[in-house]
Amino acid sequence: MAMRLHVGCAMWAHRSWQGRLLAHSLPSHERLRHYAGWCNAVEGNTTFYATPARETVASWARQTDPDFRFVLKLPKLVTHERRLTDADEALGGFLDAIEPLGPRAHALWIQLPGSFGPADVGVLARFLRRLPTSHRYAVEVRHPAFFADPRATRLLEAALAGTETEWVPFDTTAFFRTPPTSDAEREAWARKPRLPLRTVALTDRPVVRYLGRDDPALTVEGWRHWVEVTAGWLREGRSPTVFIHTPDNADAPVLARRFYDAVRAAVPGVEALPEPLPAEPATLF
Repeated sequence: MAMRLHVGCAMWAHRSWQGRLLAHSLPSHERLRHYAGWCNAVEGNTTFYATPARETVASWARQTDPDFRFVLKLPKLVTHERRLTDADEALGGFLDAIEPLGPRAHALWIQLPGSFGPADVGVLARFLRRLPTSHRYAVEVRHPAFFADPRATRLLEAALAGTETEWVPFDTTAFFRTPPTSDAEREAWARKPRLPLRTVALTDRPVVRYLGRDDPALTVEGWRHWVEVTAGWLREGRSPTVFIHTPDNADAPVLARRFYDAVRAAVPGVEALPEPLPAEPATLF
């Protein structure tokens, strides 16, 4: 079986990519197709704020191959406002809206607020057991106890294992190693969670979010252990998805490909990514 590695960014359109990485001023129904020439996965962060129209989601499916991966965030109404209880209507609307993605909906991402702690694991376990088995799920927690207290770690892992749900680490350790040096870094410094490093996969489809720095050299330095961990997962027969963030995300697609190539150098069985579509129109002369 071919080894499958997927890499991506926090979004598929960014002002600083236009004309440099993606063709200039693409219509909205073309942007994802061009991004998919760079990366084979993307985080669905926008679904946290609003459930998209089904027709919008159908357009995402049209712009991507069936093996492209979306990791889509559940609406904040479900995770943050209702805290996973009495949210059937919002959840049902979301599941209906994303149906056109089919297999591209690689995992539904349950990002929980920092106040959701060990005492709430029972609520999470009940929620997971009621979810349709037609999707895979991945949970991101931000309460420090899950990382610092071994009993809390075991409690959460047991709840996730019962439904083959993955635990998504958001690695900000390289980012917080030295003080910020740009406006984008200062903003991220105030907003991003500071949590210990976690590199354990619970399922055959681990998902990682990694935050580097605006300086590409520091970003690459900080992901070295992830190259080793990801290579190990591939050798074990797992199929990981790794998302590369930087505070300004200006070069995120380029960096995601660099990460992919670094893993591929360690595990030659991984096939090459496609060549990106040209950012500039072909000239006549």
